[in-house]
Amino acid sequence: MGEAVTSGPVPKSPDRGRGPGRGVIAAWLAAADPHPESVHLAWARQGLALLPLGRRFDAIRVPAERVHAAVGGGEPQAVAAFLADWLDGPVIRDVRSAYGPYYVLIATDAAWRGAEERLSTITLLGVPRLGHPLTTLTRWVVPPSAPGDLCDPGHLAALLMTAEPLPVRTVAP
Repeated sequence: MGEAVTSGPVPKSPDRGRGPGRGVIAAWLAAADPHPESVHLAWARQGLALLPLGRRFDAIRVPAERVHAAVGGGEPQAVAAFLADWLDGPVIRDVRSAYGPYYVLIATDAAWRGAEERLSTITLLGVPRLGHPLTTLTRWVVPPSAPGDLCDPGHLAALLMTAEPLPVRTVAP
């Protein structure tokens, strides 16, 4: 991924189970805001903070139907396990309804040519507190395992290709 810079991704921990602690990851996430202390305060009070996109990361908004079609179902633990393996990076879900979209976090300089909407500068994303959630608005489907831990948009594009219906070919008699 290249050299680590303050606004880009940091190399992932080789062992997702023994990476840095939640505090280090939370500090990296909070630094997406010009006032990280207000982010920590929002997480403590509401369990959710609105973070500006385009500085540390962007997000691709994927409708739940597309994710569930690609994964083969909508059972939360199965979806989480599948996305953790396939995308190997953080994913947030709007859980206010069964149709709530997924937000796949990607690097600000990563290319995306898919049909799903890329959210970037001048957009705020509701980011839940790491650990035990306090909010019923959003949940980490796959939490970040290290500062700069982000999804590869190429992996997302490949996954979403499996959600596409195959074209029906008619054979003339």
